[in-house]
Amino acid sequence: MVHILTNAAIATMTESSESYGMRADCTMVIEAGRIEWLGEEVDMPPKYRNSPLEDVEGRLITPGLIDCHSHLVFGGNRAAEFEQRLNGASYEEVARAGGGIISTVKATRDTSVEGLVQDALPRLDAVIAEGVTTLEIKSGYGLNHETELNMLRAARQLADHRNICIKTSFLGAHAIPPEFNGAPDQYIDEICIPALRAAHSEGLVDAVDGFCEGIAFNIAQIGRVFQVASELGLPVKLHSDQLSNIGGTRLAASFNALSVDHLEYTSESDAAVMARAGSVAVILPGAYYTLRETRQPPIEAFRRHEVPMAIATDCNPGSSPMTSILLAMNMGCTLFRMTPEEVLAGVTRNAAQALGLKDRGTIDVGNRADLAIWDVTHPAELAYRIGFNPLYKRITGGVS
Repeated sequence: MVHILTNAAIATMTESSESYGMRADCTMVIEAGRIEWLGEEVDMPPKYRNSPLEDVEGRLITPGLIDCHSHLVFGGNRAAEFEQRLNGASYEEVARAGGGIISTVKATRDTSVEGLVQDALPRLDAVIAEGVTTLEIKSGYGLNHETELNMLRAARQLADHRNICIKTSFLGAHAIPPEFNGAPDQYIDEICIPALRAAHSEGLVDAVDGFCEGIAFNIAQIGRVFQVASELGLPVKLHSDQLSNIGGTRLAASFNALSVDHLEYTSESDAAVMARAGSVAVILPGAYYTLRETRQPPIEAFRRHEVPMAIATDCNPGSSPMTSILLAMNMGCTLFRMTPEEVLAGVTRNAAQALGLKDRGTIDVGNRADLAIWDVTHPAELAYRIGFNPLYKRITGGVS
């Protein structure tokens, strides 16, 4: 039950005076899946001194990485739409013509829970291979009662197949399905809210999300969903300000949202509202890159207002078919001029906050022993390299 790592460089990612919260030549004691002690080996408590040591030979240890925004469970793919966009169609034009999210709905509805699990496992393996120990997965491609629940069931079952912590978000307010075309309020009342209540009663939901955009749902419609989430005691998150600004960020803040995600059209005043609400800004460079957007999220405003920033893959079949958290980190730096320390905080400490998780995201006594051990000499290398994975070992809940 005791696992001791020694001769390690540790980026604790705690908010300390040291860059990255670095500790050199450090020893860590793991017991019963938790970090029990940190310090120099000579100071290790006597009760651990006869336990075997694992010498990591100076390698870097970080908190296990957290991907706090993904749509990993879905049916089919949208390679044809990728080609359409390259030929000049905008994401909004594709969506309004019946493509986009709606084109994934049919494939997802036609796939069983077991099929969704099997389709998702290769994507999950790619995520795990880069040191991710906690992954958020959203519903939102069923848009009917049973398929929304099936997506969440499949997401939960993934944790039975792999050693990873899965957190689920109900995203029934993702798009308006064809059978409710022109009747978004009816869809919210007859499908989305009842499905949310059913998913909650089955224990399938950790948080509630929505897509607040002109091509999706307005603030009044999302507000009704969030009100039910509040009644059920569930925290909320929101896709907001990706293509326009229709007030979604302020709505999310009024519900003390865990996070607001995308945010390309977020204003300075919105950033101030997020800061007061304690909401994390989740930056999604994969969608920005894939859609060839030009409007960047207001990174400087988030810095000025001290809004925590997270980074995530946004893995989905349309706007961000990406499973690499390391690439997301590099994109955060190269596209948005975030610093390597900001993006590492964005996939550890701040990503944990975006999921409402207080027992991970930093290396500290009492936290879960979710760790990534890397063949690098400095944490900046994780964001610096492109298409290179230096992971040496991944430990989840004390188990490698």
